[in-house]
Amino acid sequence: MNTDKNNKLGTENIRKLLFSLAVPSITAQLVNMLYNIVDRIYIGHMADVGSQALTGVGVTMPIILIITAFSSLIGMGGAPRAAIKMGENNDHEAEKILGNCFTALLVISAALTLLFLIFGEKLLWIFGASSETIEYGLEYLNIYVCGTIFVQMTLGLNSFISTQGYAKFSMLTVIIGAVTNIILDPILIFGFNMGVRGAAVATVFSQALSSVWVLRFLTGNKTKLKIRKENLKINKAIITSVLLLGASPFVMQSTESLLNVAFNFSLQKYGGDIAVGSMTILSSLMQILYLPLVGLTQGAQPITSYNYGAKNNERVKSAFKLLIKSAFAYTTIMWLIMMIFTNAFVSLFTNDPTLKSYAVWSARVYLGTAFVTAAQNSCQQTFVALGQAKVSVFLALLRKIILLIPLIFILPYFFENKVFAVLLAEPISDFIAATVTSITFAVQINRILDENSVLR
Repeated sequence: MNTDKNNKLGTENIRKLLFSLAVPSITAQLVNMLYNIVDRIYIGHMADVGSQALTGVGVTMPIILIITAFSSLIGMGGAPRAAIKMGENNDHEAEKILGNCFTALLVISAALTLLFLIFGEKLLWIFGASSETIEYGLEYLNIYVCGTIFVQMTLGLNSFISTQGYAKFSMLTVIIGAVTNIILDPILIFGFNMGVRGAAVATVFSQALSSVWVLRFLTGNKTKLKIRKENLKINKAIITSVLLLGASPFVMQSTESLLNVAFNFSLQKYGGDIAVGSMTILSSLMQILYLPLVGLTQGAQPITSYNYGAKNNERVKSAFKLLIKSAFAYTTIMWLIMMIFTNAFVSLFTNDPTLKSYAVWSARVYLGTAFVTAAQNSCQQTFVALGQAKVSVFLALLRKIILLIPLIFILPYFFENKVFAVLLAEPISDFIAATVTSITFAVQINRILDENSVLR
């Protein structure tokens, strides 16, 4: 069964293979999208305090993004390395990578939990909390942080399921947690009158179920790569290679945290709580557009990594061409829908007419060039799948650290409407980053594949 799965990665029709891997991954991301935003939807509709509670939970996002980023550091750094080793018919080394990643995730979980329990309140003030919203942020954060280990196990190790070609099992990891969360949220928030704390408890419990599913799979008989006791001791060479490759997705997500801080700080300065609350909605809308794209690129990753390891460059090229076409088709259609029906999307998160009006206007600026993320994400994630750590890290830094964060603080000096200027930083950086990433990929890809052929 496992041998057949790997043979398909190297022999099956690319279109059929990408479809079979991407559909479960996209489904998982769509469900994961609900996982991430359903709390905000319910919280935003809490009687009397919905707007303040939504803003309070919104300022916890930088910390949540940091926790998620560390799972990507290990999972997205280790899984492509393991897939390349499988392509080289070196499953023993691939299992060593898995074992090292499991241990690393445990250590990271303990460190992050302790850090955020001690410094959480101070960080929330820095991230844009006010006296009206801090209590809601703390109620959510202090419970969520206690489930850090479940987040790390679920997201960090699930990559090792999908990278073997078991996209349906990987999809079920997300579905199990998301469905549980969706069911528990209204029961705990409204039924038990727990409010924001109920949303956090629902999330932690749901992640715990997902982590149990992942661990049972990776220690069971269906998986090709197993977590084995003898592979748990950290090997410096292995973990270094994982960290180097994982640096790109880590930078992408951790800088999202810095980005969230920069936006909240500037919006609080120029627009107050309503602008910060609006950003909570805008970030949710961006997830609606972006996460299915992530699912598509995750579906392509095992194909690219396996065939790169197997020296089958033509299949690598075919996989990328299909990926970029599919990505642009999706982002363009979804972007148009969101631009036309902005009011309907914003209404999911709030009934407050003032906040709704503000968020609708903001969204049309913020999402102005969001369709170009197809190029940025497809090229950058293909670099990751090919094991190209340095260039992928640079491209991850380009959009947010080099372009977006500086623009958030610079553009207000050139516009009378300061909030507009802050929001305008997003579409400008998206367009520039996508252009540079596309050019870099076009220049580098043939060299990378030629060098791979030489190493045959």
